[in-house]
This record gives sequence, C-alpha cells and structure tokens, in this order.
Amino acid sequence: MSTPSKPPKAILFDIGGVVVVSPFQAILDYEIENKIPVGYINYAIQKGPHDTGAWQLIERGEVELNDAWFASFKQQLSRPEVWSEYLQKLSKKQSVGGGQAVVGGTPAVPNIDAKRLFWRMMKISRTPDPYMYPALRKLGESGKFVLGAFSNNVTFPTGILDDEGTLFTKEIVHAPPPNPYANDSVDITSFFDIFLGSAAVGVRKPDPEAYKLAVREMDKIAKKKGMGEVTAGDTLFLDDIGINLKFAKKTGLRTIKVNLGKTKQAVMELEEAVGIPLLDEKAKL
Repeated sequence: MSTPSKPPKAILFDIGGVVVVSPFQAILDYEIENKIPVGYINYAIQKGPHDTGAWQLIERGEVELNDAWFASFKQQLSRPEVWSEYLQKLSKKQSVGGGQAVVGGTPAVPNIDAKRLFWRMMKISRTPDPYMYPALRKLGESGKFVLGAFSNNVTFPTGILDDEGTLFTKEIVHAPPPNPYANDSVDITSFFDIFLGSAAVGVRKPDPEAYKLAVREMDKIAKKKGMGEVTAGDTLFLDDIGINLKFAKKTGLRTIKVNLGKTKQAVMELEEAVGIPLLDEKAKL
C-alpha cells in the first residue's frame, strides 16, 4: 500500500464544470437538439487557432463581447476543414454520437446559432454544483487551505442583453430554502482567497503561465496568513478539461479530473486528498 500524499496547502479550482454546472452541458444539449455530432462544437473551439480563434481571443480579454464577436464565433464553428476533420475522426470510431449519420457523402457544415449557444452556456453556468459547491464552502470554513480559482472566462460589458433581450447578470443562483446555502453570496469570487479570470489577466489555461501565476498569488497569500510557502507541488488543481490538467501537471501541480456529471466522484477524491469530510453522508449513498 502506497503512503498517502501529504495534504495540499492550496487548492486551485476551475469554475465552470467544477464549482458551477458545466457549460459543456449546454453544448451537449444543443448538439443533441440540433442533430450535430456530439463533441463537434468543443472540437471546433479547441482548434482555435490559438492566436486568432474567436473563443481564445474573448477569453484572453483581447476583444469585446458584441455582435461582431458573435459573428466571428460562428465562423470559428463553421470551418469546412475542421468539420471534415472531425467527421473523419468520428468515422474512425465508427460512431457519430447522438448526431448526424455520415452517409451519402459529407454532410453540410452545421448552421450553429452561435449567439444562442453562447448565452445558453453562460446561463447554465450560474447554478452551483450540488456536490462541489458545498465542498468548497466546507474547505473555506476549515481555514486550513489557501483557496484559489482560475477560470477561462469572459468580460461582460455593463448592461449587456442576452439572446432573449434580457439584462444578463453573472450572479450565481442558489436554490431556495431549505437549501442551507440559500442566503450565500451570489458573487462566486467571494469564496476564494484569490480569483483569477483569464480575460482580466490576459492568459488562459492551458498556458503554463496561468498556473505559475496562480501559484505565485497563492504563495503570497499563504505567507501573509502565516502558512509558509506554497509551491506548485503544494497545490491541488481541479478542472474538467483534460488538456488543462495535462499542462498543470507538467507545471508541477497535483490534479483531479472532474468529469461531466460526475462531480460527486471528484469530491470524494478531493476529500481523500485533504483529509477532511466534504460530502454529506446522504450524498455518499
């Protein structure tokens, strides 16, 4: 039996898909509803390009969220070469998930309503995860750890309206009583010692500089709290995207993968790593 690792001094959280409900759920729902092969939209986003992709630019805060950006995002999701490449990958797996069957030649590139998709992603991400959010609150109450967040995010212009013409707010929406967290702050940043957003700092995961920045900031906080030094090896990072975890690990951080729809399992791993109970007994059943 291997000796368990010492508990981390700092815990770094992704937000969407970890602390709040995953925007990937909105993407999955959109793909299924519109008969688009499951996984295509994420594939198209990740293909970037890194320097000029609409999604990459907005998450680094290099462009403004407006109709011109939505048009650019639609173009990013509509590149014939990326579509063909993805279909070829699917053909090799002999499956097209829950979407269009690849028969009778290459299907047309999907006509994706980029604006509607984007706002569905943003709206779903305002709901706290039923397992990870309570775990975060318990970690904060313990006072034993530096709690940080690094989110690849978007800066919302003041007064921006969503696709239905409603004023958008990024405040999280807690379930009403008897939910014990019903009266919690609606500002997700308030639950962390340090909150880093890619659009504000100009670097996004999986760039190693994102992790180095987070560790530096958490180290400063740890020293102010009298907790000593925090290094990459003292930091446990939770994310739902494999490539983000891969580069975090290369940078020296410890990692936990949070799979879509399986945050309970991730909390159980987190519980084991930190050595304090984070799941309610009912949730463990």
